[in-house]
Amino acid sequence: MIAKYWKKIGLVILIFCCLFNIVSKIVKRTTLVEQLTQTAQYMLNQEKK
Repeated sequence: MIAKYWKKIGLVILIFCCLFNIVSKIVKRTTLVEQLTQTAQYMLNQEKK
């Protein structure tokens, strides 16, 4: 039975994984201000060393 529907099952799993990836990226994204602040702090720390 699985052999008959393996393409559909694979497609459903692929779509689910893509949606999960997109949602996790939206939830965990950082703002531009946070990225710039982190970059500035990193550069300052590198200059001190």
